[in-house]
Amino acid sequence: MSWAESDQTPTLGRLFSDAMAGRLRSPARQPGDALEPRHRNLAASLQARLEEVYLGMLRKLAKNAGRKAVCLAGGVAFNCVANGKIFDQTPFEQVYVQPAAGDGGLAVGAAYHVWHETLGKPRSFVMDHAYWGPGYTPAEIRQAVDGSALPREGYTVSELPEGELMRRTAAIIADGKILGWFQGRAEWGPRALGNRSIVADPRRPEMKEILNRRIKHREIFRPFAPSILAEKTGDWFEKSHPSPFMTLAYPVRRERRDKIPAPTHVDGTGRLQTVTEDANPRYHALIREFERQTGVPVVLNTSFNDNEPIVCRPEEALDCFLRTQMDALAVGNYLITRS
Repeated sequence: MSWAESDQTPTLGRLFSDAMAGRLRSPARQPGDALEPRHRNLAASLQARLEEVYLGMLRKLAKNAGRKAVCLAGGVAFNCVANGKIFDQTPFEQVYVQPAAGDGGLAVGAAYHVWHETLGKPRSFVMDHAYWGPGYTPAEIRQAVDGSALPREGYTVSELPEGELMRRTAAIIADGKILGWFQGRAEWGPRALGNRSIVADPRRPEMKEILNRRIKHREIFRPFAPSILAEKTGDWFEKSHPSPFMTLAYPVRRERRDKIPAPTHVDGTGRLQTVTEDANPRYHALIREFERQTGVPVVLNTSFNDNEPIVCRPEEALDCFLRTQMDALAVGNYLITRS
């Protein structure tokens, strides 16, 4: 890895040799190049082959182990499309993928292996949420807002009680505006799960293009996620098994697809996050208020960043808000809106 001198952006060198391009009979697509049919065909073929091997291994595991529940880790465990097919194509009835299933989570697995297998300690801990990162007090958030580069003109800053914050932020989303949402402790793992998120209206087909043009600046095929009240999952998706860490993709019910087109993939699926009141009461309250205003218990969720790591500190959230075209920012109990 190297660092660009201009903006301190980390850059990775090429991770493959010329032999791969020869084997795949296709030159590597460069960032910004047009997506051609051969790119789509190659991606679809690789995904199909991955699913064939991955699901075949799981069927063999189920047969040998005689179990109905499986816990998955590793980078491939983030393949939400393949994971969503486990219920239909293997005997497993329960699937758990921890929120940092890649290399960043190996330390937890190693520690628990020693704790249970070597030291013989009883099992007790259940990771039912991902909010293990830094959190900030109201005083720290107030200091960040007061010390930010917010211009005196063109912005409104309000400190609100929780009920009013929920009503106003849900109304902002329902009005088709883009909201930065910075609350509580940061998520552990690569997914933004409602504490360091950008939130928008899932009912608007154009919202995906708007987010990419105004903030995310990334390829159009990369998905945005539907965050849904956990208790409403079966009403909107063809599966109701929990997906709290955004690691499963389910088909959206056909009669619901035109209600949430923005986070629905071209194949009719959604990489959903199921949100419970116990795990994230404030995000749950936002979605519930959005449902009260619109009748839809779903919001579009994407990570709070712009071609950079997900924001962690309130100062980073304010900086990202100011240099992108977000319409509003909820940071703690503060609501900041552009005129």
